[in-house]
Amino acid sequence: MGITFLKVKVINPQRPKKSQICEFLVDSGAVYSVVPQSILKKLGIKPTSFEEFILANGEIVRKPIGNAYFEYKEKTRAAPVVFGDEGVFLLGATTLEALGLILDPIRRQLKPLPMLLM
Repeated sequence: MGITFLKVKVINPQRPKKSQICEFLVDSGAVYSVVPQSILKKLGIKPTSFEEFILANGEIVRKPIGNAYFEYKEKTRAAPVVFGDEGVFLLGATTLEALGLILDPIRRQLKPLPMLLM
């Protein structure tokens, strides 16, 4: 199975001029996206709460959560973001869905998400 990377701009919702393009590993198994804490602090994004997460090895960690805008191909959407460890950039399912995207698990390609409104 292949790995999919994507360059996405992370933006401070309160100060949209503060932004940074980051290269993310697309992880459709992760609920939220993860950006290193140092980058989020540099952008002025602040935590609004804490959440517990289960890592792949079964370990439970508690991490701060904030909110950010994510921009990809001229589409900007808001999504929660985890204050992560250095070097960890994961693009999770919530952000993908907010951007109207879904990961094809076989071809490891992004496809438009059918947008249902019921």
